[in-house]
Amino acid sequence: MDPWHFLRPHTTARIAQGRTGHSLPTSALLAFQLDHARARDAVFAQLDLQTLLPQLESIQPNALLLHSQATDRRQFLQRPDLGRKLNSKSVEQLAALGRPAPTLSIVLADGLSATAVNSHAVPVVAGLVAEVGRLGWSVGPLVVVQQGRVAVADEVAHALGAAMVVMLIGERPGLSSPDSLGAYLTFGPRPGLTDEARNCISNIRPEGLSTEIAVQKIFYLLTTFQVRQLSGFQVKDEMGSLE
Repeated sequence: MDPWHFLRPHTTARIAQGRTGHSLPTSALLAFQLDHARARDAVFAQLDLQTLLPQLESIQPNALLLHSQATDRRQFLQRPDLGRKLNSKSVEQLAALGRPAPTLSIVLADGLSATAVNSHAVPVVAGLVAEVGRLGWSVGPLVVVQQGRVAVADEVAHALGAAMVVMLIGERPGLSSPDSLGAYLTFGPRPGLTDEARNCISNIRPEGLSTEIAVQKIFYLLTTFQVRQLSGFQVKDEMGSLE
């Protein structure tokens, strides 16, 4: 028996797969091919808007559906720059709102795994909205961006006048994690910011970081942003483990 076999119940990593001659056993090869297919499917998946939008409406009315400048999935994958900007119709939708500037904007986007957003985003949004209420902050309309990448949240939040933004987005699928949800947090969001101005909490899913802990970590960072009036590489997650 492989000496690493005792670790298999504790990880989804491909260890102690065994061998048949110089090759993998058939079962291990088939499992690899299945996981690879799931990862590819996640990249090309679409947001389940018929389910997602009513669920968001139940948390907070008047959710907005916007779209990036990427017209379809193929263009989204080939032109990352187009996924970072809203199309003209979406810009007009935001400009027509005319609401008071909120403390926090919450944006959802498919990113590289709509599967992650379909599966895990709504409980995180519900936890965030509830926590916002307890802190006395205001939250802008919940926004869903189709064919969106992380930076598009800065444009949305800037248009709303939000002090901070949380972007919930599907992360690049791994062979054991096609449904990993990421949260990107920014203080003073505006178009043109780059990754050093953001903080990220990744791997939000049942096999990774739970919804409850993710929400607590998000608000730990947001309150830190409020105190220090900045976000990004200068802000470290010193909250420690909650598990």
